[in-house]
Amino acid sequence: MHLNERLQPDSKVELMPAVISPVIGQRSAALWKCSILRGLVGTSLVFLGYVSLVDAQDGSPQTVELAPLISRDGDNTDSAARAGVDEVTDTPFAETSDEPLTDLLRPLNPNILNRPFGAEPDSAPDSESEINLDQWVDPEFDAPRGYTGLSGIAPEETQSSGHFVPIEDRWRAGFPEWDRYGKGYVPGDDVPYESGNWWDPYNQNVLKGDYPIVGQHTFLNVTATNFLIFEPRSLPTPTTPFESTTHPDSPNFFGNPNQLFVSNFTRLSLNLSHGNASFKPPDWQIRLTPVLNMNYLDVNELGIVSPNVRNGTTRFRSRNALEEYFYEQKLADLSPEYDFVSVRAGSQQFVSDFRGFIFNDTNRGVRLFGTAYANRHQYNLLFFDQTEKDTNSQLNTFKDRGQNTVIANYYIQDFIFPGYTSQSSFHYNRDQPSLKFDTNGFLVRPDPVGVFQKHQVEAYYFGNAGDGHIGRFNVNHAFYWVIGNDSFNPLAGRRVDINAKMAAIELSYDRDWVRFKTSFFYSSGDSKINDRHATGFDTILDNPNFAGGGFSYWQRQQIGLLGTSLVNRFSLVPDLRSSKFQGQSNFVNPGLQLFNVGMDMDVTPKMRLIQNTNFLFFDNTNVLEQFTFQNDISRSIGTDISLGMEYRPFLNNNVVLTAGTAFLLPGAGFKDLYRNPNSNLSPLYSTFMELDFTY
Repeated sequence: MHLNERLQPDSKVELMPAVISPVIGQRSAALWKCSILRGLVGTSLVFLGYVSLVDAQDGSPQTVELAPLISRDGDNTDSAARAGVDEVTDTPFAETSDEPLTDLLRPLNPNILNRPFGAEPDSAPDSESEINLDQWVDPEFDAPRGYTGLSGIAPEETQSSGHFVPIEDRWRAGFPEWDRYGKGYVPGDDVPYESGNWWDPYNQNVLKGDYPIVGQHTFLNVTATNFLIFEPRSLPTPTTPFESTTHPDSPNFFGNPNQLFVSNFTRLSLNLSHGNASFKPPDWQIRLTPVLNMNYLDVNELGIVSPNVRNGTTRFRSRNALEEYFYEQKLADLSPEYDFVSVRAGSQQFVSDFRGFIFNDTNRGVRLFGTAYANRHQYNLLFFDQTEKDTNSQLNTFKDRGQNTVIANYYIQDFIFPGYTSQSSFHYNRDQPSLKFDTNGFLVRPDPVGVFQKHQVEAYYFGNAGDGHIGRFNVNHAFYWVIGNDSFNPLAGRRVDINAKMAAIELSYDRDWVRFKTSFFYSSGDSKINDRHATGFDTILDNPNFAGGGFSYWQRQQIGLLGTSLVNRFSLVPDLRSSKFQGQSNFVNPGLQLFNVGMDMDVTPKMRLIQNTNFLFFDNTNVLEQFTFQNDISRSIGTDISLGMEYRPFLNNNVVLTAGTAFLLPGAGFKDLYRNPNSNLSPLYSTFMELDFTY
C-alpha cells in the first residue's frame, strides 16, 4: 500500500528503522525516524522502506510499503516522502483526515528548489538569446555599507542560469539594515552596516581606500590634515647693543625671555595603490602630499626675528611645498608567506631606528626594502640626496642641499626573547662644503662660531637597538658609535677625526592603567677643544621620542648661545650647531647625561597623561669654557619637569588634542651660561597646545 492511502483519525506515521536511502548518501535510520514529513529544504530525497500505521484505539500496527517517491511540484501523490522533518509524534491528525496525505505534507519551499539533483528544468532555454531572466530570478540587492562611489568595474558576464546571478564587483556587496537594539536607529547608537557619506572618514569610504576606485585592486586613499600649534614660552634671549635695544640703557646681556609661537600645517595626501593590501604589500603605489604652512613669532627683543633690527619683534611667514612625492614598485614575492622586496623613489619619510635618535626626516631618496622569514625579518637600504629646507616651516624646497646620506638597517623579531625586536644599522653622512644664510638672514653654514671657513663633514655610524618586552618588563635601548672626519671644525680651528658614542635605555613596567618608566641617555662630550680628536656625539637629523619627547622643555625648545644653539628644537644633544635642519653636524660639543623617571597614565579610553622628570648634566664643559671664555662652568644643566595630555574625544585619531607644560629649573651650569650679572635666573617655561584634525 502506498502513502497516498487515506489515514484514519488519530493515526500517526512513523518511519521504521528500515533501509532508508536518500540519493544524497547513506544516513542512519535513526536520523530519519519521525512522524510527519514536511517539504525538503534545498533538495529532494528518494526513500526505500516501510511505513507503520498505528491505530490509536487498539495500537494494532499495519505495515505499508514505502515505494520510491520522486516529485517536483507537489502534484505527484507520492511526494509525501520529501524530507526536512518536524517531530510531532504525540499530535493526532485533525478532522480533515479525509484530505490526501500529500496535501497535509505539502512542501514549504519554492518549487525551483524541489527538483532532484541532476534533473533539468521543464523549459530550460536552448540558447542564451532565449533566456528570460525574470523567469529564473529577480534578485533584490541591499545597499553596500558606507560611501562606495561609482563602481569602476565594467560588467562582462551575463546571467546564464536562474541558479547564479553574476556580481562582478565583489567589494560592493550589500548588507541588510540591522536595528541592533530595536530603537528605530537612534543617532549615536551602535548600528551595524551603517550607510556613510563622502565626508565621513569613520565608516567605509571609497575615498579612504575601503573600496576600489578602478577595477578590483586599485584604491585611492585621501588624507586631509590640519595641524595647529599654539606655544607660549620663555627662552634665554640676548639683547641688542644699547643704541638699538627695546629697553634703552639696559645693561643686561639677556633680556625679556617671553615669546609666542604659532604655526599651522595643512596637508592633503593622495595615495593611489594597486593590490590586496590586507593580505600582502601593494604591487605599486603613488603618493603626493602638498603642504601649506603659516607661522608667526612674537618676541620682546630686537635682532631675534631677523638680524636687521628694523624688522621689529614679530615675524609672519607662509610656505607651500610638495613634501612627499614618490613611486613604489614591488619587485618580487619571495615566499608563500608574502615576503617581498620593493623599491620606492622620491621624497619620502623615514625613521632609521625605533626612537629617531639619528635620522628622522622626509626628503628626496631611493629606498629598497622588504621582509624575510615570514615577515619576522625586515630590512631597508636607502640613499638620500637631501634638499634644502625652509627655515621657519622646515618644509622641503627643490634646491639641492649638497648632503648625501646612506642608511642600512636590519630588524629581527622575537630575537632571543618572544616579543623583543633587535635592530642593527649603519648610517653614512657626507655634508659637503657650502655657504648658506637662512631666509631670515642668519648665517647657518658654516656655523658662525670660531674660525669661519667652509668645511666637509664625513661620518660613519654603527649602531644596535632593541625594542619590546622581556617578561613583564618593557625595554628599549640603543647604542651608536660614530667615526669619520671634519675637514675644518670651526670650534677646534683645524681638521679633526671623529670618534664619539651615544647610549640610551628605557625600562618600564605596566600596572593596570599606569606605565612606570625610567631611562638614561648619554652622549659623549669633547674634553679638549683644540686637539685633533672630536669626541662629542652629534646626529644627522634627529627627532627622538625619549624621556618625554616633545613634552620636555629641553627637547622642545631651541636654546640659543652666542650665534649658535646650545640645543636644537626636538633634539637631545647639546651640539652647538647653528641649525639642526640647515647647519652641519658638530662633533666638538659638551655632550649630555640625562636621568629620567616618569609615568604614562591611561586615565580614560579618551585621555592619556604623560609625566616626566629629567635631571640634566653636561658630560664635559671644556668646550663651553673655551667657547664662552669662562672658567669652571658647572656640569649641572637643571631639572626638567613636564606634564602632558593627549585627548581623543571620539575615540579615534580624527580629532586629537595634545597639550603640555614644562619647566626647566636651571642648574649651576645653565646659570653660568645665561645669568645676568648680579641677578638670579628664573625658571623657564614652555606651554603648548596642538590640535590635529584628520580626514
